[in-house]
Amino acid sequence: MNINIKSIHFDATQKLEEYINKKVEKLAKTVGDDADVDIQLKIVKPQTAMNKEASITLPYQGKRIYAEKVADTFEDAILQVIDSLKVQIEKIKNA
Repeated sequence: MNINIKSIHFDATQKLEEYINKKVEKLAKTVGDDADVDIQLKIVKPQTAMNKEASITLPYQGKRIYAEKVADTFEDAILQVIDSLKVQIEKIKNA
């Protein structure tokens, strides 16, 4: 799985990138090892609580699925996005 992390207007720490890679790698079993996964991290203005936005785009069965969430931390946002993608994948599987 090829994971592309893009952080907008800030530099993501190595620890954050490792966390994201670990969580997203679990999707490899579902979407395939050769998939290109695009992850975008952004701090939403104004800089208050609930200002960390994460989005993931990935291929699944010939489609590109996308999810975006905002949370207090990037870690929480990534978990929410992955949960949302799992729901979308299940819908496509069962369609």
